[in-house]
Amino acid sequence: MDVRSIPGLSASAIEAIEDTGIEELYPPQTAAVEAGVTEGENLVASVPTASGKTMIGILALLSTIERGGRGLYIVPLRALASEKHERLEGFADALDLNVQLSTGDFDREERWLDEADLIVATSEKVDSLIRNDANWIDEIDCVVVDEVHLIDDASRGPTLEVTMAKLAAVNDTLQTVALSATIANPDAIAEWLDAALIDSDWRPVELHRGVHYGNAVHLEGNQQRSIPVRGNERQETAIVRDTLADDGSTLVFVSSRRRAESAAKRLAETVQSYLTSEQRRALAATANKLRDTSEVDTIATLADAVERGVAFHHAGLTGTQRSLIEQSFRDRHLGAVVATPTLAAGVNTPSRRVIVRDWSRYDATAGGMKPLSTLEVHQMMGRAGRPGLDPYGEALLLASSHGELEELFDRYIYADPEPINSKLAAEPALRTHVNAAIATGFATNWDAMIGFLDRTFYASQSPSTERLEQVVKEVIQFLERNELIDIEDDSFRATSLGYVVARVYIDPLSAAIIVDGLETVVDRPDALGLYHLIARTPDMYELYLRRGDRTRYEELLAQHEEELLGATPHPADEGYYEDWLAALKTAMLLRDWANELDEDRLTERYRIGPGDLRSKAATAEWLLSATERIAETIDEASVPAVRMARTRIEHGIREELVELCRVRGVGRVRARRLYDAGIETPDDLRRGDLAVILGALGGRRGTTKRILENAGREDSNLDGVKPAATATTDTTPETEEDSIETQAQLEDF
Repeated sequence: MDVRSIPGLSASAIEAIEDTGIEELYPPQTAAVEAGVTEGENLVASVPTASGKTMIGILALLSTIERGGRGLYIVPLRALASEKHERLEGFADALDLNVQLSTGDFDREERWLDEADLIVATSEKVDSLIRNDANWIDEIDCVVVDEVHLIDDASRGPTLEVTMAKLAAVNDTLQTVALSATIANPDAIAEWLDAALIDSDWRPVELHRGVHYGNAVHLEGNQQRSIPVRGNERQETAIVRDTLADDGSTLVFVSSRRRAESAAKRLAETVQSYLTSEQRRALAATANKLRDTSEVDTIATLADAVERGVAFHHAGLTGTQRSLIEQSFRDRHLGAVVATPTLAAGVNTPSRRVIVRDWSRYDATAGGMKPLSTLEVHQMMGRAGRPGLDPYGEALLLASSHGELEELFDRYIYADPEPINSKLAAEPALRTHVNAAIATGFATNWDAMIGFLDRTFYASQSPSTERLEQVVKEVIQFLERNELIDIEDDSFRATSLGYVVARVYIDPLSAAIIVDGLETVVDRPDALGLYHLIARTPDMYELYLRRGDRTRYEELLAQHEEELLGATPHPADEGYYEDWLAALKTAMLLRDWANELDEDRLTERYRIGPGDLRSKAATAEWLLSATERIAETIDEASVPAVRMARTRIEHGIREELVELCRVRGVGRVRARRLYDAGIETPDDLRRGDLAVILGALGGRRGTTKRILENAGREDSNLDGVKPAATATTDTTPETEEDSIETQAQLEDF
């Protein structure tokens, strides 16, 4: 279909689409238009990766704007939200649209979204906005839900499902467009949403799938092609070398961060010889940008590999670091990227070839290695083939025996992806959503609760909701027992605590743990006690206790037990005691961060990546913010201590730097340099010696001028000012961890 034939769009909208280089719609897009996606009809599109799903959603949103409506684009990941926002922003100027991105704190209403025409957000953020009474929610006329098959995910699926049900409940004329990878039962999603179904296997670039075994690639249709493995070379190295020889790029999926890093270092030895001088210059620039983001060893290793044409990509990296890698790969500078499966989740990183090297991962519930799902492997394979750049895409698994070759064909090549099923009927998922449904007025009695749940995918899939109702009853009892709701004459009412818990977006079990901990406070809670308290909640993913850690943290427990909030479990209670120690390890990481330990020392000491450190700090800040709100409800005496602990975690600073860090542009490093130079408060920035301030800030005049202006200084002119010499020695104090390490002569701390 020619884009000029699309109904429901103005000439300016069609011109804006053409300006993106699209003149003809792909077949699935044409089918979506014929099904009424630009005329307000509900639609489910189940099509392969890179087959134009996003444009189907954009067509729905642009046509909604033409009708005077407002649109919402829901994605599963923040990185994907930024990508979709950037794409929609491309239409903003031509169509005079206000396009906004919302992925920030869960407990903010963000009133600036009130005037937006199009909003891009994660499902968790949309759910939190509903809980915080965002008044624009009931004005949404069209919602596009990307990667809707993630309803099947036990951790994120229930929130996506409940959010979709809530949106439908507040607007019974809402147009819903659900986009999915190819799944076995898209008809079930379509039936739930009362939507037309586009179920297509069409791709803009032909995909060849197969298995490499021995010295050959075995493809569907009994085709074979020689890719010999030389000497001690690994299979993935041989395939990457063969791809580079044909001017292609390769994505390699492995099961763990450690494997990603080691494989990238090995592949760099092969890839570097294929780089052009232009690629080498571009990669050197990217490597320098990566080094500027962090001084930790992991990033130094990453930057070195990037200079040689290969990168690793996993959740231990920060968002900025991952974005630099993705852009370099899209620009065809990197010859290969070795990634964990997170890269397969919708981010736009296609390549000529995809290698699924590791097709199993450790599963604690299975007690060992478990094969990946067919759907997940197909998601990875779908990254093969770049429209307009590659004549084809090729996705390969690796076999080490003839029997494994046959197994991989049966399991992943010939097999259809699994059907998706609701994961809503589980207590951890329902705790937060039942409490929120009561607090926000979606369910004020049992009948209303069941009526609301009848809107969910679970109810649509299940002939009986008996199991769901039983779990809901148990959750309601938990909420009443922990004083989050009151029940009177079969009516549900959120208490002030329950209302706060819904707004700050934490698990009610986390709230119960926090309340119990705060109630044990005699005087002022210690920062370590607060860090340990939030580390014990289900909303904080604890650090893993490695071999040898137990003795180390039992020593620390003996030193700090009086600072912790709550009774230490007996060592005989193995699981609970182990969790208590793991929470202490997490709390020590947070305290070290707040005590200004260098990032490289932290990542080495706790064996984590810089992305993990930032993620832990961000989660801790969120949970301490929630703790502060809870303390305001039940124990106002603890509020100042909680607020101070939260502020210190936010910036990674000791208490004396808090005031300085309130000045925009002053972070933990600059604040420490200023403080050590005698500039201890914002008033010192306004009145202090300019030479001293300039020297403390490394002689950077532009940075210094901005900080002085942000602090409110009237005379921020630095002309003729020479920076004063400042000390650069490391003043970070030794911690108990350092002391214990010395005493015990630990080798791997």
